[in-house]
Amino acid sequence: MPLIGLSLRIWLGLVPALLGGASFMQIAISIGGIVFAFRSLQYLVEGLSQISGALIAWDHAALVFKAAGRSKPHAARQAPQPTHIQELPETETMPLLVAQGLGFRYHNRADMVLKDCNLQIHPGDRILLQGPSGGGKSTLVALLTGLRAPQHGTLRFRRKDSGPLGTEHWQRYVVAAPQFHENHIMTETFAFNLLMGRRWPPTWQDLQEAEAICRALGLGDLIDRMPAGMLQVVGEMGWQLSHGERSRLYIARALLQGAELVVLDESFAALDPQNLCQALECVIERAPTLLVVAHP
Repeated sequence: MPLIGLSLRIWLGLVPALLGGASFMQIAISIGGIVFAFRSLQYLVEGLSQISGALIAWDHAALVFKAAGRSKPHAARQAPQPTHIQELPETETMPLLVAQGLGFRYHNRADMVLKDCNLQIHPGDRILLQGPSGGGKSTLVALLTGLRAPQHGTLRFRRKDSGPLGTEHWQRYVVAAPQFHENHIMTETFAFNLLMGRRWPPTWQDLQEAEAICRALGLGDLIDRMPAGMLQVVGEMGWQLSHGERSRLYIARALLQGAELVVLDESFAALDPQNLCQALECVIERAPTLLVVAHP
């Protein structure tokens, strides 16, 4: 029976007492008992709802636990290591990525967005690229990560040209967290959104590393609030994430792909000072080589 209907029947049960001349104290005690009973029923219904939610969450979690318990989990996707790259001498002075004379123009624009752009990035570099809107920063990121091909100039990673290496292999060496409007949250588990660029289903070690990075980015409170934790369904049809939480999820997703160069395009713009400092400290510590794009 609905709580409203039950409550109405209880209140109607007081009518005889009122008409029968019951004392004020007796009526007050009766009303107090009714309120207490009504609140108890509310707590009972809410508790049943939480149990139901936990059962639904376990349905999603069971698949991941089964995958993590396999005796022979899928091998991690490793970046390709062609023989001619392995034979190159690895020195501290060898550039990781070299861009020479890069040029690019969009088909609907007369002027070049980038012209004669030269850049060297060495292993372990922490580079901040600043510039006004429309200055070509995001276009450069798209070229560096293989999302677009340069129309002029050359782009090499450890002396291997981006063209012969191929877009798929190139993006295993260089990974980016694009701007907020170009990035997406899938209606899936929080863990899937983190590890989708690494492998799926994940191993237990994958889940542990993903959670460690999230907590280092300041997402520990979010994980603790979600009923199913890392296995909570998020996105448009699931748990809703704030702007800043989404931004840090995108950063974690990039870090978890294990690329040698991590590019973050306006990834810190939505963060307040405290979360910005914490996220930046995590990124600097965990990214092998880092390029951060930001407004001045």
